[in-house]
Amino acid sequence: MKKFLPGIFLGLLIFSSAAGQTFSDSNLPIVVINTDNNSAIVDYPRVFGEMRIIRRGGNERNYLSDKNNPAYLNYEGRISIEIRGSSSQYTDKKQYGFTTLMADNLTNNNIELLGMPAENDWILNSMTFDPATLRDYLTYNLSIKIGEYASRTAYCEVVINGDYKGLYLLQEKIKADDHRVNVKRIETIDNSYPDLTGGYITKADKTTGGDPVAWSMISRNYATIDFIHVLPKPEDVTFPQNDYIRNQFRRLDATALSGNTSLVSGFPSIIDIPSFLDYMIISELSSNADSYTYSTFYHKDRNGKLRAGPIWDNDLTYGNDLFFWGYDRSKPDVWQFSNGDNEGPAYWYNLFNNATFECYLSKRWNELIHPGNPLNPDSIKAFIDRTVVEINEAAVRNNMRWYQVVDFPYEAEEVKKFIDTRIRWITANLGPWSQCSEEPLPRLVISRIMYHPKPTLEFRDADKLEFLELTNNDSQPADLTGIYFGGTGLVFQFPPNSTVGPHESIYLAGDIATFRMKYGVNPFGQFTRNLSDKGEDLVLVDGFGNVIDNVTYSDTIPWPEADGNGSYLKLTNITSDNNEASNWTASNDIILSEPDINNENGLKVFPNPVSDHLYVRHNSPIVSVSLHDLSGKIIRQEYVNALQAELNMASLPTGVYFLKVFTATGSYTKKVIKDQK
Repeated sequence: MKKFLPGIFLGLLIFSSAAGQTFSDSNLPIVVINTDNNSAIVDYPRVFGEMRIIRRGGNERNYLSDKNNPAYLNYEGRISIEIRGSSSQYTDKKQYGFTTLMADNLTNNNIELLGMPAENDWILNSMTFDPATLRDYLTYNLSIKIGEYASRTAYCEVVINGDYKGLYLLQEKIKADDHRVNVKRIETIDNSYPDLTGGYITKADKTTGGDPVAWSMISRNYATIDFIHVLPKPEDVTFPQNDYIRNQFRRLDATALSGNTSLVSGFPSIIDIPSFLDYMIISELSSNADSYTYSTFYHKDRNGKLRAGPIWDNDLTYGNDLFFWGYDRSKPDVWQFSNGDNEGPAYWYNLFNNATFECYLSKRWNELIHPGNPLNPDSIKAFIDRTVVEINEAAVRNNMRWYQVVDFPYEAEEVKKFIDTRIRWITANLGPWSQCSEEPLPRLVISRIMYHPKPTLEFRDADKLEFLELTNNDSQPADLTGIYFGGTGLVFQFPPNSTVGPHESIYLAGDIATFRMKYGVNPFGQFTRNLSDKGEDLVLVDGFGNVIDNVTYSDTIPWPEADGNGSYLKLTNITSDNNEASNWTASNDIILSEPDINNENGLKVFPNPVSDHLYVRHNSPIVSVSLHDLSGKIIRQEYVNALQAELNMASLPTGVYFLKVFTATGSYTKKVIKDQK
């Protein structure tokens, strides 16, 4: 790896402009910014201007002369813009933050830019300290490929006030948004439970920009790590909110130090382990010299667990560092959380040295580097090769402008070599993962999804009608302790020591009272946030992130039509693959199965409606059960003398039946719905 030494004179970075260079067209999108009155862009305050993004689409070239042709403009409108960054402010090639605005210069304009979801806060990343101009792009995309959110990106070339500024990376700013960090926005009035629990975005970082330090923690080598509020904003955070989120980190620190792996009181009860594993994997794969201490983000949704990420600021990676300031820390053969420099809070080291956590880290790592998976070295190198082809032309122009990329192809090859060495070293230095390779998991199945209810005169707030059904497809009770929905979006964690009986179903509702009024059944609990009307990935996991069930539903074909028409998705057979759209049907039946919580005098009848086997339980011996049609005729009768009975109803026509149960302590009659398979 060459030591990058870009134009240093007397300790200052001075990038010279190539005299006479002209720029007219590119294979990349072209961003043209003209500030009002040609005002200089400064760190503060922001200045206003016009921005146009030229993109013809496909493989067509983009021409600067098309800046006045609406047919080829991805964006044309107002912005406010400022210089951003910390160390990069010392360079001539600046980074910029900008907001897309309406014509009034006041109202934010949420809009898609270069295929990225609509928003208004964006960044033009200059990649100043990266001689390969691909480290951020590579690392963000790797994080996305392994299933975590990272800033979406698009290469472009930038012209400001007629001055060609070079190759940039247009990317999303980290903020709370359904398509970015998907947490509920906390307000200043949210100071008591459960509203106090989220959502938060917090970062460990330098205190540039005047943001105050919210609290500090100590690393193993006694360095101070400062934490800063992102959501809520530092000026808006209340004392209860600051205390709450700070205590989450303190609890993590204490439980990681003690090695407490309890699902009730240990670190698995506090953090979303998969996100911490993925953050550590990306940070260590890239050997990020800043990770854990600087640009290290965390987020926590309302009623949810503390999650690590998204990753940010990945230029000092893959062997690159601020060599001109005497730093050389991104090595292929060190752990960045224990390298004696930017180690971050001690909980990172303590988590790694916990046998259970390290087992899952090793398991996840070895899955991701397997051939065909995102972190396999061949997959990464192929991605780099495609990126080099995409930006090679612009990199030449960028080097003429700033002398930033001395030997672009060489630098890209050096990144590939580093990754090969790094992957071999990590693989050799992670412990075995056989002890956590096949954890026994409950056979819980997501069996009904009401994701887009239809409002009615009685129930005008349709979101409150949302629900999920979970079925225990096992002959044994399922312990629900530690089980929760992973990822972001819908939030629900099962309380400790809760269970669901064999072959029983339970409901999670968008609103308990509304669900009870609508369906006449008590749900098990109430989830936070709403199910997506468009579709989302529902991942049910145990306390260590092992996937119990996973359904990615959609409101489009081939999924059944259950989008706002009063129907819900219903799994046709509990044993079928519920990730296959063909195994679901759209149902508008308002009679749902009674969960375990809804029983009378110790009697439990489930599932109801029933498609094949009906189970009857009582806390005293059952003498007999009999099934009657609406005329009173006996259809089935069983003599039992046990606490549980079973009726095979698979061959019966659909319809309503009455079940009579005779026990040692009394008799009961219950309506049963026979459903189709």
